[in-house]
Formats: sequence, C-alpha cells, structure tokens
Amino acid sequence: MDALAGLLEGPRARGAFMIRTSFDPPWSVRVEDRAPLTVMLMVRGTAWVLPDTGPPLPLRPGEVAIARGPAPYTCADDPATAPQALILPGGVCHYPDGRALNGSMDLGVRTWGDRPDGEAVLLIGTYLWPGEVSARLLDALPPLLSLGPEVWDCPLTPLLMDEITRDEPGQDVVLDRLLDLLVIATLRAWFARPEAAPPAWYHALADPVVGRVLRLLQDDPAHPWTVAALAAEGGVSRAALARRFTDLVGEPVMTHLTGYRLALAADRLRDTTDTLESIARQVGYGSAFALSSAFKRVYGVSPQEHRARVAQGA
Repeated sequence: MDALAGLLEGPRARGAFMIRTSFDPPWSVRVEDRAPLTVMLMVRGTAWVLPDTGPPLPLRPGEVAIARGPAPYTCADDPATAPQALILPGGVCHYPDGRALNGSMDLGVRTWGDRPDGEAVLLIGTYLWPGEVSARLLDALPPLLSLGPEVWDCPLTPLLMDEITRDEPGQDVVLDRLLDLLVIATLRAWFARPEAAPPAWYHALADPVVGRVLRLLQDDPAHPWTVAALAAEGGVSRAALARRFTDLVGEPVMTHLTGYRLALAADRLRDTTDTLESIARQVGYGSAFALSSAFKRVYGVSPQEHRARVAQGA
C-alpha cells in the first residue's frame, strides 16, 4: 500500500449528514456541530466560509472546501451578514436566539434553505462521529482547505446533485459512499498541491533510507521490528537511522511505529468485529493485554471502551 492510500483509507461514513442548501442573499448559517470533518461543494453562486480563527475563505462555483472539526465556523453570502440559523450537534437547528427552527427552512428531501431554486446552491456532507475518520488523516489536515475548479474538476457533482434528493431504499448507504469518494478525491488532489502541509513522515518517504523504513513499517506493522533490523534494511548503522529518522519524521522510529500500530488498532476496532486478541496480532502486539495497556496509555481509554464509544457515536 502506498502512503497516500494508507492515509486516505480512513473515511467511513455511516449515516452521514448530507444536505443540499439553497439560499438567496443575504444568508448566513453558524455551524457549531463539532463534527470531525465536513465537505462543502459550491454548485451555484458564491459563498464564504468564515472560521473563528484564520482568514475567511471564498467559495466559487465548482470549488470544494473541507473543514476539520470540532472548531465552529460560519457559512454566508458575505462576511458581514449576521447568522440567521445555528447548527448544533446531531443536526439540531436553532435561530441564533435559541428558538427551534421547527422545520421552517425544510424544502423537501435533504434540501434546506430559502427556496428550492435559490441563487446559491451548496452541497454539504458531514461525518458526524470522530470514529468515521482516522486520526492519522485528521492530524494531516489544516483546519480549513479548498480547491478551485482550475485545479480540480469534480466528476461527482452531477451524481451528487441527482442522488442527494432521492428518497429510495438504501439511499443513505449510497450517499455515505459518495461522500467518502468525494473526500478522498478532494484530499488526493490537495496533497498534490505545493501549499499542502502533509505530516513530516509523508515528506520523509522521499528519503532513500527513511522512506524505505517507513514503507516497511506501513507494509508489515505486525513484524517484530527492531531499530537494528530496520537499520540493516536501510543500509545504515543504528545510530545513523535513529538520527536521520528523528530529524525527518520528528520522532524516533519506534515511537512512530507504536503510534502507527495503535492507529491501525483504533481503525480495526471501529471497522471490524475482530477480537482484541486478533487485532493485537494484526498490528504487532503479542497479546490483547499488551495492546490494551499501550492503547489506554495513548488514547486514555481501553480498546473495549473505544469500540463502545464509536458504536454509540460518541
């Protein structure tokens, strides 16, 4: 598996919140849903995404933006427009003064706003729970990023426009998978941009020594690796590997391996029903007890608690 594939295999939407918004100016929506990841695709008209910290981001037709939570932000026709609605966790909608909207902006199946054929049409897909997106991917992203149509042509837009308002059996699953594809396509294009800031280990893959070691760890994390064995594979001494790896990746090689193994374990706890013993073997731990101890030390909860929280959407 190449590094980009390994990084992007994380999105797994399950009952994601997807909606088509349609507004006439002036409009503004404050988003405080604490979602881990939201993608916004501008279909018609223009908009602004306004984070609480950082510069405002304009959106033009064909442009896509991804916001990494849980930080709040505002979407509006103009930075000066005051919010008219507030989105809270669970898709709860209020007026800014706290009164419930009570469906007053519902326009049909997964459509929300002023009128169905408004001047500004924005498709929004939100991963509701942290367990749906791997921590490794979230850690690699800035709080807000965007791609314009001049560097990214989205073939999914017509399909999303057609599918998002359908009300058919299995439609939620169809939209979940389309959201995954949209996010993966967007991030693949973004990581290729010079302004992208992937994690240090991603850049280190270009190094002839450290890159080889990283690929060995990614391809076979369950192997009983040692610094000496990895140094031999890289054709350098233990000291040289330790120094070079830390300089390029920002942490010692075995620390990196531990973090990678535990991230894989967290994903398997989310995506499979495998036993803890089985997952321990898959990611390089000799027993369920050893994995559980390491997992709780880093994540603050036991693997069983982590699995239960993900299952409950916590």
